Amino acid sequence: MKLEHGAHLTGEDRAVLHDLCGRTHQVSANEDIIGEGERPENVHLVMEGFACRYKLLSDGKRQIMALLVPGDFCDLHIAILGEMDHSIGTGWGCTCVKIPRATINDLTTNHPRIARALWWATLTDEGTLREWLVNMGQRRADKQMAHLFCELLVRLQTVGCADEDSFEFPISQSDLADTLGVTPVHVNRVLQELRAQNLIVWRSKRLQILNVERLKAFCDFNPNYLHLTRRANGDSSE
Repeated sequence: MKLEHGAHLTGEDRAVLHDLCGRTHQVSANEDIIGEGERPENVHLVMEGFACRYKLLSDGKRQIMALLVPGDFCDLHIAILGEMDHSIGTGWGCTCVKIPRATINDLTTNHPRIARALWWATLTDEGTLREWLVNMGQRRADKQMAHLFCELLVRLQTVGCADEDSFEFPISQSDLADTLGVTPVHVNRVLQELRAQNLIVWRSKRLQILNVERLKAFCDFNPNYLHLTRRANGDSSE
């Protein structure tokens, strides 16, 4: 369970969280989970597939600001907001759980270890966003793409959705361009370069990293911003 990286959960905590995940619903490809301007009433947890946070500009251009994988909350505290300032959707289809605001309030009020884990999830999202800003601002496109692939491998391994060097990757080159902030033509060129260096293989909607340590070294990947090592501090919620 991903949240166990943020707190030491008891059997009772796990049972509470398991009960939340019982009623899933399918989100079709190219469908929004919640759109910009809508009033958020629920938090959504991704169970299968990929979703994303994105923003549409007036000229129709799109920027994907986060890729959400199984175990990720789609903005944990959005129920506090008056309206959405971005959209959450999926171009590829996914399975989600809808968690009412009252349930989140109960978890944070009456289950301190779960509350700690939820705060950890929020802080990890912020750390990931900071790393994406560094990626877009300071890394070349080839290293930026390699860094994203390394990140997704680690995140998906954490929830049992990747093996040692590969994972399902259903997004298109156009989606990848909107994620990296470059053109689809540039994405295609960079993919060819990474293939030519025998770093990756991407076919049939599956990405394989041919040498994980070499790719990590190529893009200076350090997973510390994912905060997967739990801090032991003697807190009573532990």
